[in-house]
Amino acid sequence: MRDLDTASADVWQDAEMLECVSVVPEVPNTASFSFRAPSGAQFKYHPGQFLTLEIPAPGQPGGVVHRTYTMSSSPSRPRSITITAKAQPDSIGTRWLLDNLQPGMRIKAIGPAGVFTNAHSSAQKYLFISAGSGVTPMMSMTTCMWDEGRDLDIAFINCAKRPSEIIFRQRLEQMASRTDGLDLKFVVEEPDRYSPWTGYQGQFNQLMLGLIAPDYLEREVYCCGPEPFMQAVRDALAGLGFDMDNYQQESFGAPVETEGDQPELDDVILNDDGRAEILFTHSNVTARIAETDTVLAAARSVGLNIPSGCTFGVCGTCKVKKTSGEVHMVHNGGISDGDIEAGYILACCSNPIGKVEVDV
Repeated sequence: MRDLDTASADVWQDAEMLECVSVVPEVPNTASFSFRAPSGAQFKYHPGQFLTLEIPAPGQPGGVVHRTYTMSSSPSRPRSITITAKAQPDSIGTRWLLDNLQPGMRIKAIGPAGVFTNAHSSAQKYLFISAGSGVTPMMSMTTCMWDEGRDLDIAFINCAKRPSEIIFRQRLEQMASRTDGLDLKFVVEEPDRYSPWTGYQGQFNQLMLGLIAPDYLEREVYCCGPEPFMQAVRDALAGLGFDMDNYQQESFGAPVETEGDQPELDDVILNDDGRAEILFTHSNVTARIAETDTVLAAARSVGLNIPSGCTFGVCGTCKVKKTSGEVHMVHNGGISDGDIEAGYILACCSNPIGKVEVDV
């Protein structure tokens, strides 16, 4: 009989590959992939965080692509970890997962990472708004609170193209049927043929928000989905006088910037005439580039492959150790203050100043 003592179990580190244990189809072009650590280590993360998978991709530089996926599983169930992936028409990595990944196969993963989580929130009332596969962090956070036996007060709104494309519909309905604290509402753009739909239909808007969650001003909002969808949610909330300090969103697209969001550059001025030199110490390769080029671009220019995902400082996939020199880094939450103090940088958003050494 296997040892189920979790108190003494090691915590999984991303130097160890993950072994796929199950592939569960969810809706068209979408599946949940569950993994275990071959060593028996347990998984420790916050609900809402993500993994970056290194996926085979013949024909791509280095033969792989790196894609980020939010965990749909809960850290309250630490013996396995699950991501739920939906393939878009132009998908490369997710398409490979759906067509090729099977139980028993192993895959490289980086993480967990991300700051989109309610793990540190003191809020008592939540409004979760998602579209498509953006439901995954909401599923993780809801399941974690459920498992912890917390008094739930969640208004849960999920939007989909049509009813047959609602991810986790049965699981969410089962949870909602067992507690008054999970107020579950689905919004679809159009009904399925031959299948009547009696719920909300159309594009999510202010009217729907007021009907579904009339006390939205009292709730902490978490939003995840395609950028146009999240922009519509932000506009709806702002137009209704919502305090946007209580709004959180997750996106693997470029962050939305306003004039007030522009980062402070600490009097650092980068220009194409400024020259920099980067020594990649592990590979013993030197790149001579302009200061306006990033460490990631420099690595690629000399044939080195630093794993990367979002390329604008959110996912943290390209974290590397800087052993000497200075860089100018403007990130978007993909690296912690502790890692920065320890000398780590994100290669995708770090510009070298003068001579720099990086452990790559």
